[in-house]
Amino acid sequence: MEMLTFTILKASMSSSPMLNKLLFFLCLAGASFARQHPDVDCVVLHLEKVKCTWNRHDNLSVNYTFFSWFHGKKASTCETYLTNNSLTNGCIQPYGDKLNRFYTFYTNLVYGNDSFPKEHELLHKVKLYPPTNLTVQNGSDLNLWFYWNQTDPKCVQNEVRYRTNYKKWDTYTVTDGKQNYCINLPSSRSQYELQVRSRLSKVCADSGWGDWSEPVFWGSSNSTESEQVNGSMFVWIIVYVLAPVILILLVVLLLRYERFRVIFIHVVPKPSLIQDAESWLPIPKGLKEGFKANYHEKACCVREYHQ
Repeated sequence: MEMLTFTILKASMSSSPMLNKLLFFLCLAGASFARQHPDVDCVVLHLEKVKCTWNRHDNLSVNYTFFSWFHGKKASTCETYLTNNSLTNGCIQPYGDKLNRFYTFYTNLVYGNDSFPKEHELLHKVKLYPPTNLTVQNGSDLNLWFYWNQTDPKCVQNEVRYRTNYKKWDTYTVTDGKQNYCINLPSSRSQYELQVRSRLSKVCADSGWGDWSEPVFWGSSNSTESEQVNGSMFVWIIVYVLAPVILILLVVLLLRYERFRVIFIHVVPKPSLIQDAESWLPIPKGLKEGFKANYHEKACCVREYHQ
């Protein structure tokens, strides 16, 4: 870089003053870009390891040597390097004592004669692993119980989330030190999906949340399908079972009570009184003539009596 800068400056001596200033500015900018290095970021993994990375800007061009140490301790080289495209971009170191997060953590990236030291405060930069041994079961109280295990539960706060039939998540924070959660009276027709994550509680210098655990499931998500299956089964029962039974009963009733007949009679118009009497009463002609009146009486005038 120094030889390139000297060459550019030498070539610019015979140029105009404006061009000289532009070239000088470009040289300074190139030198500043050449000195730029990735920023180191560190986090404590489950109070067991320290993970540091320096590839956030993806501008690596060399392999750095990494050194780290806690305050009052000796510097040590990286135990396990992380690489990307054959270039080192991170390191995982042993954590040591659980109280180390209360002390300053020092890092130093070295390449040739260049070194880039940095100080880190890791008190609130602890990331716990997800809980283990996740189980879910239906208790004797008809409630759904969710259990898990986590390191040092007295200093750990857990957060549970669950959803039914792949709908929206419901999230709940569990009391410090508690490693179970209860869902009251779950529906047997729904599928429950549960996850849990952890962090250090405020009593032990709180930290950020860790990753969610692998989900565990309880119940069945085929409630709609089962209802449709039950409905179709009901229809098949009616068609193939009840219908033949009803048909057989009707046949038995017809055979048992065959003396009953239904006779359809046409409507007969009502005849006149005389024609009707002559048709169904065989009256002799002489008797019929005797009923005819052969005398005459004078009409009498009748009036109301007044005194």
